Amino acid sequence: MKTAIHPELTRTTITCQSCGTAIETRTARPVMTVDVCASCHPAYTGELRREARGDRIDRFERRRRLATAGS
Repeated sequence: MKTAIHPELTRTTITCQSCGTAIETRTARPVMTVDVCASCHPAYTGELRREARGDRIDRFERRRRLATAGS
């Protein structure tokens, strides 16, 4: 096995720019920042809203009505 090919791991703090959360870990980079983290991302916090689009049958019926209305 080759020796001395792996980078040296150092203690670093990953900081979220949105909410300011800091996470301590070990990595090869001295400083890390992220735009959003799991603490403030809408998909993880439950704030992500999706509009109700209906199920497949509702969508099919809507397209069928539009197609027959034009005939």
